[in-house]
Amino acid sequence: MDLTDEMPAKAEEVANFLKGLANSHRLLVLCALAEGERNVAQLIEATDIAPTSMSQHLAKLKEEGIVDFRREHRTLFYFIDHPAVSELMGILYQHFCKGK
Repeated sequence: MDLTDEMPAKAEEVANFLKGLANSHRLLVLCALAEGERNVAQLIEATDIAPTSMSQHLAKLKEEGIVDFRREHRTLFYFIDHPAVSELMGILYQHFCKGK
């Protein structure tokens, strides 16, 4: 592969992107969301993450453009909203998320 002038900047962008994923709690959330959208209560139940911590992790994932939500009355349903994360989580889910 030919390293162009754009590669260092792109590599930095990808490294920063992966930093957003490189957290065990956020990966648990993403494993749960790889199965489909869920509300906060469902995510807490699936991951055993405390509600205050869950809120912080969802905010970070939202800020990074990794997840988004839809509102149904007073309930927010979160889903993976980044195509690269959907692809990555498909692979990670097969190897690490699903029960063996």
